[in-house]
Amino acid sequence: MSAQGELRTRASNPAWPGVPAQHFAEPVSVPDFWLSSVDEMERFLAQAVTKGAVRLLGYSAGGRPIRAVFYGNGRRGEGTTTFSGSLGGHDIRAYLGPDYGKKVLLVLAGVHGAEFEPIVGIANLIAVLETGRDLRGKAWPELASAAQALDRIVLIPIGNPDGRARVPIRMEIARGSDPTVHEYLNCGAWLDGTPIGWAPGKLHIPLDFSRTQFPGGYPNDAGVNFQHDDFFSRHRQPETQLLLDLTAAERPDLILNLHTGVGQKNYFIRTHRPVVDPALGPIFDEFYRRIHTRLTQDGLQGSNDLNREAIPAKAPTSDFNLNTALNLHCGALAVTIESPSHGFTGTNRDGLAAGQTPEKLLDGQLTVHLAAMKFLGDTGGRSRWTPGKEN
Repeated sequence: MSAQGELRTRASNPAWPGVPAQHFAEPVSVPDFWLSSVDEMERFLAQAVTKGAVRLLGYSAGGRPIRAVFYGNGRRGEGTTTFSGSLGGHDIRAYLGPDYGKKVLLVLAGVHGAEFEPIVGIANLIAVLETGRDLRGKAWPELASAAQALDRIVLIPIGNPDGRARVPIRMEIARGSDPTVHEYLNCGAWLDGTPIGWAPGKLHIPLDFSRTQFPGGYPNDAGVNFQHDDFFSRHRQPETQLLLDLTAAERPDLILNLHTGVGQKNYFIRTHRPVVDPALGPIFDEFYRRIHTRLTQDGLQGSNDLNREAIPAKAPTSDFNLNTALNLHCGALAVTIESPSHGFTGTNRDGLAAGQTPEKLLDGQLTVHLAAMKFLGDTGGRSRWTPGKEN
């Protein structure tokens, strides 16, 4: 199908008739490894997962299934106290339970529906865990080995299927340095076409869809961007509640909350410092150093200078959000990692074009998974991170 034919097909979508036709255009050819839509992921999980176990976690506000893939064996048995109690009693093992030494990783993508790169990354990570190769056929023996060193890996490819289904394309057209369409797809626009915007959109939770030309992929079908849910209310969103239930059961050491959204002036993967319990500050510093050292060494940062790229003090700091809620709930180091988008381009630290490609973006995702797994395997997880009676 020609690009123009694809554009006409998308423009006929009756759900959002006011959307400019070109905003729902796709490339003529989408790479086979670029698996990003809700329907594609459902088929992929049903067909490709044999070593892991696919489980239904629950349903979105719009009634769509949310699934996770589980590898390895999780913690067995319960602790004797709450996470907060373990901090007060200075022994995290009392919360983690008898298997406190197990190393547990949870990875979440697709919290925002037009952020495709992390979804593609998890699909290809699953392929590596199942076959040793990504969906391009590229072998990742070091990544497969790093995964084997962990006791439990839990992967949620699309945490917000409502938002992802609302954006009816598999891949954006590359539009040079103009981020307008990408922001439109993610954050939406008011009825007159005025962009809602990234930060202003957070001032409208829940978002009233009747006031929008297009609500974007940020919110679920209840209008809530649950990255900023009302976490301590009885009216929490179902997506938030299933994450709380899952993390209470799994008690992960490390949570990766993967997004697409870095600044154009340093258009490479960035790790954000989370607002979490203070004991994890030095742990985050080492995590950041490990992630960005590996990305730099593999040519996936804005320069080859580790003194520019891998210094934790330079990490942008997040506000209170889902990561904080998960940390306070289960004790995990929960971290947002942002990717560049395939839909528009930025520059490196010296102002030169960043030169991102779908292949390079996938390499960045899988390199993050590799570095994160090696970090957790090497450092041992929360029972070794937090000083306790015998630590």
